[in-house]
Amino acid sequence: MPGVVTTGSAVVLVEGESDRRAVLTLAPRLGVPVPEVVVMHGITNLRAHLAARHGAVLLLHDAAETTWVGRVLTDTTRPDLQVATFVCDVDLEDELVRAVGVRGVLAVVVEQGERAAYERMAQQPAQRDRTDAQRLRRWLGARSGHKTTYAGLLAGAVPLDRVPVPLRSLLAAADAHDQAAT
Repeated sequence: MPGVVTTGSAVVLVEGESDRRAVLTLAPRLGVPVPEVVVMHGITNLRAHLAARHGAVLLLHDAAETTWVGRVLTDTTRPDLQVATFVCDVDLEDELVRAVGVRGVLAVVVEQGERAAYERMAQQPAQRDRTDAQRLRRWLGARSGHKTTYAGLLAGAVPLDRVPVPLRSLLAAADAHDQAAT
């Protein structure tokens, strides 16, 4: 982080490893050069990451973080730094579950041999009144490493015509910056 600056191509900042995995999986599927993707380990580290950069920065974040991001961007406005934001409606997992669809996500869960584990969680009293999509989102975050593993798997399973808008737009912007730099 400190001492790392961008030149030419845009750098992509993401909140966590699952976001990174999704971006890295989707870029080649969309025919886009794989951008430099930096995990911030939480949106609260945005200020420090921006302080270490200049040039174009593409930021992927969750909708709930929009107010925080706005404050940080206001505080860190500099002529040598251009930040574009791409916002996941709720979060990355929500975007991917909607794009792949409940049946598609369950098919990936089955391929991973985890259908029984999902069903056990889905039968818990706290889960019974939730929709299938809500249960799947909860399940993706219930076990360490699940979000990262399934972010890559779901990004690999999403039909290309249904790639979530924040991810598609971010990768299109990264591609445009890459082409401009060459």
